[in-house]
Amino acid sequence: MNAPIHRRAFLAAGALLAASTRFPGLARARTVPPAEDAERIEALLGQMTLTEKLGQMTQLAGGRQKALNSRIDASALARVREGRVGSYLHVAGAEPLARLQRVAVEESRLGIPLLFAMDVVHGYRTIMPVPLALAASFDPEIAGRAARVAATEASVSGLHWTFAPMIDVARDARWGRVVEGAGEDPYLGSRMAEAQVGGFQTGDLSNEDAVMACAKHFGAYGAGAGGRDYDRADISEATLHEVYLPPFRAAAEAGAGSFMTAFNELNGVPTTGNADLVRALLRDRWNYQGVVVSDWNAILELVAHGAASDPVEAAALALRAGVDMDMTSNTYADHLQAAIAADPALLPLVDEAVTRILHAKARLGLFDDPYRFGDAARERTVLGSAQHRLVAREAARRSIVLLRNDGGVLPLRRDARIALIGALADDASSTIGSWRARGEMEDSVTLRAALEPMNVTYAPGVSLRENDTSGIPAAVAAAEDADVVLLAIGEDFDFSGEARSRSDIGLPGAQSRLVDAIRATGKPIVAILMNGRPLALETTLEGIPAVLETWFLGNESGPAIADIVFGAVSPAGRLPMGMPRVTGQVPQYYAHPPTGRPANPDLSVDSARYRDVGIGPLFPFGHGLSYSHFTYSALEIDGHTGGRFPRWTVRATVANSGTRDAEEVIQLYIHAPVRGMARPVKELRGFARLSIPAGEARRISFALTPEQFAYWHDGWRIAPGGVEVMVGSSSDDIRLRGQLDNPVDRALGAGEMAGAAPATSVSVG
Repeated sequence: MNAPIHRRAFLAAGALLAASTRFPGLARARTVPPAEDAERIEALLGQMTLTEKLGQMTQLAGGRQKALNSRIDASALARVREGRVGSYLHVAGAEPLARLQRVAVEESRLGIPLLFAMDVVHGYRTIMPVPLALAASFDPEIAGRAARVAATEASVSGLHWTFAPMIDVARDARWGRVVEGAGEDPYLGSRMAEAQVGGFQTGDLSNEDAVMACAKHFGAYGAGAGGRDYDRADISEATLHEVYLPPFRAAAEAGAGSFMTAFNELNGVPTTGNADLVRALLRDRWNYQGVVVSDWNAILELVAHGAASDPVEAAALALRAGVDMDMTSNTYADHLQAAIAADPALLPLVDEAVTRILHAKARLGLFDDPYRFGDAARERTVLGSAQHRLVAREAARRSIVLLRNDGGVLPLRRDARIALIGALADDASSTIGSWRARGEMEDSVTLRAALEPMNVTYAPGVSLRENDTSGIPAAVAAAEDADVVLLAIGEDFDFSGEARSRSDIGLPGAQSRLVDAIRATGKPIVAILMNGRPLALETTLEGIPAVLETWFLGNESGPAIADIVFGAVSPAGRLPMGMPRVTGQVPQYYAHPPTGRPANPDLSVDSARYRDVGIGPLFPFGHGLSYSHFTYSALEIDGHTGGRFPRWTVRATVANSGTRDAEEVIQLYIHAPVRGMARPVKELRGFARLSIPAGEARRISFALTPEQFAYWHDGWRIAPGGVEVMVGSSSDDIRLRGQLDNPVDRALGAGEMAGAAPATSVSVG
């Protein structure tokens, strides 16, 4: 048969340039100039029928998460030949995807390659710690390396596109999807977003093993009412811009190739049909030109929201909002043609959407070589490789948070007699968490398996999902015969994730009875928490001297925990989300504005607190201990007036005053008052994870600019006045305080900052 039209039009003139100048950060060094790239895509667009255009805007499910490729049957292949599909998700595997791509490229009229996508959230075959755990590392570099491993494995298996990172700020731990994000703080979330986008995309989508990232879920998905998934977010403009949007702006500035809209409605308007949010803010104000895709069936769900009366109206609403691709609902494919017939003004919007989709395929190099992704031979050696597992182990170790260590219970002696208690200690499935892509529980090393060489007696105690307590006597006997108890408690992986909101985030099942029984033995206990969200455990942890937060750490979970427990590594993780005392405290967050009656421990004074529980969280944002001790001193704040605007250098000395080498996470907070407003008592504006040998000190410098004091009031503004600067080990452990005077009073333009808090530069001397 004749060569497909796209091959004649594109390849005859040479290699296709991946990115036009409209996609900063994604430019490729190719021989064809950006203008030629745009011309070629325009020429291809001119050859397409409306049906083929709508096909490009349609993403179909090639299976389900547990049954990849299961829907690629004869009817699906016929649809590909007809040019009525532009992308598939829930597909994978170098050989099957090459076969599917061959149908699109060699058997369809225009030969436009397909985009293959999957939710590769924290690993493809080699499973890394869940994203909330990676955020606890306070180490964007390791988050980027984890994403790089995931991209390498996904790419070699034929995938072009991952629906990650999820960068929704979350301040209510009842929401199940907190496990997928970076927690409660927009500054930390922004830095993790940048790192993951860079890890997936490598800064150049034409590079080997790069995959296109997707920043999700655009809007304020993490602000759902009551922590309920899919529920409405009713928040102020200031909260939207200062808290929920900064990670998305950071991802856009980092060059994320795509965005995904959220399921929920924001201040009365579903985000998938929200033109003010997507077209006006993301497209026009931020000048974002990447692909915008809906979430699963979200366009059709505009009807259930009541925002559209039928699928035809839903299709028009989403297109006007700026959504380029319809994930799985077929609403564009089946109903957008009728909407265009009723309103021909929609047709140019279709062309814009298709152009962006074709640009994405070009940037990925698919027009040059549709088969450049996927390598069956490499697939057999790369997936789960020893090198990748080393990254997984390092990421897991860096994600563990030492919450309590009264009396120096940890680290343990290697000759200690240990009772390992709790079903989670031997639950390989929970180690890999939700959104496990092609991860297999058989590839994971549990804590029980990691401790087999030690003097350990294991007893599960109770079931994770049932109220069966028959195993408690055996657990008590094991504890009584041991020097120390390692008590693994928390939640089964399936208790957190999408549609896994919980009204009670205390310890599930009969685990509390197990804890009470083990505590009654009087043996020293190390509680090892395994969970996908902060749990409310004040009563549970009462009297337990040592507590480790280990989350769901992936394939190398057991060895990483053992490294910490026996002191091979000193822990240095920090909480990316505060842990409440009881469920009734949520939502809570450290960066709250002050009230006229601040919380007072004296119950005879009326104040902003609950009367039946202590003030504040059990463990605050940024909290985490070490096996060493650190002292902070010599705070200096120097102003610099050279240049257009002032800047400040904040310096502090951090010394390891303990007896062992360890890492410390130094955190910089500010309080920037604005006359007439109540501003957050603290806001994170910098952090650095430093390795400091015992007996040595490091001088650390943070560079601040006025943009980091900005607030939203009908646009970004900077107010003049004094700014308090705080340096410490957590949001509640401030060691040094100082003051600077900011003379700047001005409104900021849309392109002047990458969100509420641009990255602070850090140097170490």
